[in-house]
This record gives sequence, structure tokens and C-alpha cells, in this order.
Amino acid sequence: MKKTPISASKQYIHSLLKPYKPSTTTHLRRISVAPDSPQPPSQELTQSIITQITTTDNWTTNTTLNQQILSLTPQSLIKIAREFQTSTKALNFFNFIRENENPSLSLHPPPLDSIFQTVIQLAIREGDYASIVGLFNLSKEVKVSLTNHSAIRLISYFSWLNKVQDSMLVYDNLDPDVKNTNVRNIVLDLLLKSERFDDARQLLDEMLEPDAKFPPNEITLNIVFPVLLRRDWGNGTDDFVGLVPKFGVHGVLPNKLLLTKLITKLCRSCRNEKAWDLLHELMKFGKVEAAPCNALLSGLARERDYKKINVLLKEMKENEIKPDIVTYGMVVNHLCKSRRVDEALDMFKQMKEGSDGISVKPDVILYNTLIDGLCKVGRQEEGAALMKQMRSEDSCIPNVVTYNCLIDGFCKSGEIERSQELFDEMNNEGVDPNVITINTLVDGMCKHGRIGNAMEFFRKMQEEKGIKGNTVTYSTLISAFCSVNNIEKAMTLFDEMESVGSPDALAYYSLISGLTLAGRPDDASFIASKMKKAGFQMDLVSYNTLIGGFCRKKKLDKAVEILKDMEDNGVKADGVTYNTLISYFSQHGDFESAHKFLKQMIIDGNVPTVVTYGTLIHAYCLAGNLDEALDIFDKMLVSSKVPPNTVIYNVLIESLCKRGKIDHALSLMDGMVQKGVRPNTTTYNAMLKGLSSKNRLQEALRLMDQMTNQACNPDYVTLEILNDWLDAVGEIEKLKMFVQGYQVSSVAATT
Repeated sequence: MKKTPISASKQYIHSLLKPYKPSTTTHLRRISVAPDSPQPPSQELTQSIITQITTTDNWTTNTTLNQQILSLTPQSLIKIAREFQTSTKALNFFNFIRENENPSLSLHPPPLDSIFQTVIQLAIREGDYASIVGLFNLSKEVKVSLTNHSAIRLISYFSWLNKVQDSMLVYDNLDPDVKNTNVRNIVLDLLLKSERFDDARQLLDEMLEPDAKFPPNEITLNIVFPVLLRRDWGNGTDDFVGLVPKFGVHGVLPNKLLLTKLITKLCRSCRNEKAWDLLHELMKFGKVEAAPCNALLSGLARERDYKKINVLLKEMKENEIKPDIVTYGMVVNHLCKSRRVDEALDMFKQMKEGSDGISVKPDVILYNTLIDGLCKVGRQEEGAALMKQMRSEDSCIPNVVTYNCLIDGFCKSGEIERSQELFDEMNNEGVDPNVITINTLVDGMCKHGRIGNAMEFFRKMQEEKGIKGNTVTYSTLISAFCSVNNIEKAMTLFDEMESVGSPDALAYYSLISGLTLAGRPDDASFIASKMKKAGFQMDLVSYNTLIGGFCRKKKLDKAVEILKDMEDNGVKADGVTYNTLISYFSQHGDFESAHKFLKQMIIDGNVPTVVTYGTLIHAYCLAGNLDEALDIFDKMLVSSKVPPNTVIYNVLIESLCKRGKIDHALSLMDGMVQKGVRPNTTTYNAMLKGLSSKNRLQEALRLMDQMTNQACNPDYVTLEILNDWLDAVGEIEKLKMFVQGYQVSSVAATT
């Protein structure tokens, strides 16, 4: 790894190296623990010293205090160092101890590395980059080894600043014994995140050596595996995946979840061979479970590699990884969903025959999966044959799901008679149909023009089985009768729905909404008339649906007629009613009528919502009448109890920017923040686009910082605006800082 020195001024480093100078009239005893020295000082003395040096700036001139300090044990010196609140004071203490050290007399050298660790901790807490760089260089100048903790803190700090080279220089200058597994894990994670994969590979290779002093642990594996899963390594995939078995040499193996994910990724990347090799390498260490084997089986099934499937199933047994119904069921289900039913049948046959002594008895779920797969590809006759087989060969009793799959398959192919035969068979076999069975047959008959037969069948089920049907049943029949313009029959069914307890609102909505959404509001209105003649009262939901339908068809006069009918029948319009009318009238430029509805809305006691005002503001902006839009906005702020939301602010800001009124837009955005309305990415995009049109860079940088502070993530539109603009003005580095979450407005502009 290439070494590059961390930059720091020589003057600053020399200031850190400035030695402590004791008084010329006093000779301090050097740190020494001679054989005849007294017992270590008491905790009371240590605490007294801590109090004096942490509350007195000129403690170095106190001869008695200095001698007491130099008589302390290493543990006491470390304890004192940890009491300092600033790195400057801690560094002063470090220099004092260093200058008064006498290695020739000392049985227990002072713990300079641990004291220096405290200095580094305080400096990192203070966050002064220059000071921290200076401390690192100081450690090299005075030959004080960094502890493991100091190394981790420094590497992590520089990594946080995205100064990868600084982190690597710290690591390269560590003593070999300090580069333990924990330190290496920190560096490995940094290299992978910064995409320095060659350096990461070199470091990982060192850790994976069979006789490595600092081998990998589970943390190492958890750092490497997500990268393997996340990235496409192209031609280098095999090399990186080949590292996984090397972890096993050190007793570190991926758990079931991680290994399954990696096997799945390899198989989906058409690397079944590599997945095969990896799984077999790990089998040598044991502890491989069924889940990763299932993932490989799925990949092999996609490639129709039945030979290897059989081999793997055999090896699973040899390694006491027993395949079960879930193993086969997963593969069969995948094959059926991929419409590869023949392969699923082959797999099913091998499972039953017990290749190499491994035999699994299928259950009803597996049979149902195969039958459904056959029916979905139009091979329902084979599905029916398989149902006979499940009964005769495996003593599996078909259930209602089995019959439903077959009935659905025959209905979709238009073989209604065959579906009815199966229905009769299930009755004879004592399998009770459910509402899904009924709905499947009714739907199949209706879709193939047998609406009368569907109705007759439904009536029979009501009488003989007591199956009353549900909303799906009635909706299917009502929709079918509406499609052939048999409104009276649809109305009869609708009336019946109410008689069996269906909710009024839901019934009306089902019928009226269906026709309205189909673009037939006149038919829906006709049904409403028939319903009223039959004694049913239209409800608010139905009226609103009709009004919306006529508005969408641009039949605004008809929509007003429905509103009048609504009022004549005592149904009071609500906010949805008025908002619909205001929206469509304003969209068509009839602002006079829109304001009349707004006035009537307020008279009727309906409070205009943010949707009401937003609709008008948006319509005025689209019509180019920005002054009217701003007038409504001002009224919202002054007299309305409904404050503008982000959407309204965005509409106005975008319109102002498009018309070159950048200062007004900025003022509006500032007011937005003051009102507690949080700008979103759309807000910033509109504002940044406007600023870019006027090349107002400093305001844009301020907004970028504001986005960062508010954790408002940029989208591709943001990046497109800023990339073109900042690149043109030579400030593309600020875009990179912005994306990484750094402040940019305080950074000096590039000259």
C-alpha cells in the first residue's frame, strides 16, 4: 500500500514537541521505582494530585506536586491522564512525564502509550483535524507506539472524514503487534467501503494465511460477506468467492442465512459451477444446512441440470443433510411458476422413486402445486390424471384446493362442462365446495357467455349447499348483466344483496362505480333512477361517484344536475362533492363557477381544505395567472384556518422560478420554513433550477447545506441540475461533498 505523509505544518509539530522545562533551582527526581522505594501512594494521594492538576494551570511550577506525580505507579498516571478535559492539558501532562522519564532507573517505565491514547481520544472528541494530524506525527517523532485503541480511533476518525489515505498511513506505521484482528477489521471495512479492493484483498490474504498471527473472526466475515452479496465482481467474482472456504480453515464459517444468500446470488448470476464448488468446499468443514443446498437445487433446476441435482441430493444424505418435502416442494414450485412443468414432473418422479436410496413421499400440498402448475399452462387433463394418481399411489386425499385448481383450469379453457363434472365429483367424494369454488364456476360461465347458466348454478348452490355467495359473487353477476345491458337483472341482484345483509353504501358503490369507471356515467345514472323507483335512496358516496364520472366526461352541466338532484333528495354535499366540482371547473378555465362552488361550500358549513385551495392555486398557475394564485395563497395565510402544505408551496415556488421571480421564490421558501412546513426534494429542485438559470451560486450552496441539515436526500433531478451547473462553473467538487453529506457553502470557492 502506497504511503503518503499526512500534511501538517512543521511549526505546529514543533510546538507539540516543546519539552517541559522545570525550574532552574529545583531538581526533580526522575521517574523511578527502585527496589527500596516505599509502597505505592494511596488512592487519596492520587485523588489529591488529580484535583490539583485539573484545577491549576501552572501545576508544573509546583515542585512538591511534581515529585509526587513522578512517584506514582503507571496505573495512577493513566488514571490522572484520563481526568483531563482538553487535549492540550493532557498533552502537557504527557510531555511532563516523557521529559522526566529515566529508563535506566525505572523498573516500571511510565505508560506513555496509554497516556498518549488519552490525548488522542480528547483531540478526536474536539474534532480539530490539524491537531489530530499533529499528534499522529508527534507519536512518530518521540517514538511512542500507538495502542490498539488509539489506532482504531485514529483510523475511524480519518475514515469518517473520508480521508482514506490518512487512515492507511496510520495503519502502515503501527507496530506489527498492534495490528491485531480488530484493527485489521476496521481497515478492511474502510478499504471495501472506499472500493480499494486490491488493497482489501491484500489485507484479507494476510489474515487468511494458515499460520496468520491475527486470523479473521466472525466480524471479518460479516464485513466481507455483504460486499460479496452486494456487488457484481465480474471476472473477479470467482477469486473473491474463493476466499470464503479459507475462513473455514480458521474455524469461521458463514451462517445459514449468509451462505444461502451467496449461493442464490451466484445461481442467479449464472454461476452454478462456482456455487457448486463453494458449497462443496464448505461441506468439508461440516455445519452446512439444508437451506443453502435448497438454493443450489433451485439454481440447478433452472438450468435443468438433473445429473447434479441427483448428485447433490445424494451428497446431502451422505453429509446427513436430509432433503425433505420442503426441499423438493421449493424446487417444484419454482419450476411450475416458471412454467417449466415438465421439469417439475421429472423432479417429482425422481423424488418418489428414491434416487440413490433417498425417497420422499409427496403430500397433498406438493400435488396441488403440480396440478395448479399444469392447469396454468393449459394441461388440465394431466392435472386431473395426477389427482387420480395422488389418490391411488400415495393415499393423498384431494381437498377443496385440488378441485379448485382443476375447475379454474377447465373454466379458463372454456371447458365448462368438464368443470361441472369435477364439481359433481367433489360432491360425490364428500369434499364440500367453498365460496371460491362457486365464484370460479360463476366467473368462468359469465366470461364464456353463459350468464344464464351462472345464475342458475348460483341459485342451486344457495338452495342445496346454503352458500349465499359474497361480494365477489354478486359483483361478478352484476358486472356480467351490465355488460349485456340487462340492467333490470343487475338491479334485481343488487336488491338481493341488500336483502341478505350487504351494506347499502357498498352495494350502490359497486354498481354505480363500476359503470362510472367504465366511462358509462349515463348508464350509472339510469341505474340510480331505477334504484330510486324501486324504493332505494341514493347515498352520498353514490352521488359523489356520479358527479365525478360526469366531470371526467366533461359533462359539467350534467354534474350540476346531479348536484341539484342530490340537494332535492336531502343529501347534503360534502367536501368531496365541492372539491370535485371546483377542481374540474377550474381546470376548464371556468374560475367564476369554481369560486361560486367555493362560496357555497362555505355557506353549507363545509370547511375548505388544503385540497380545495391547492386545486385553485394549481389551476391559476397552469392558466398563467400567478397573481390570482398568490392572492389565494395570501388569504390562506391571513384568514383561513387551513395552512398551506408542501404541495402548494412547491406549485408556487416552481411557477415563480419559471417566470424568473427568484427572489420572491426564495422569500416564499424562507416563509415556508418559518411556518414549520418542511421543504421536500421537489421544493429544492424547483428552487435550485431557478437559481441555476440566474447563476446564483452562493444561494444554491446555502440551500444544498440546508438539504443536508434537514436530511432531505437529493434525487436524480437534483443531481442532474447541480451536475451540469457546477461542472460549468468549475465547482464539481462541491457536488461530491454534498452527496457525501458535507457542508459546501462555507468552503472557499475554487479560483
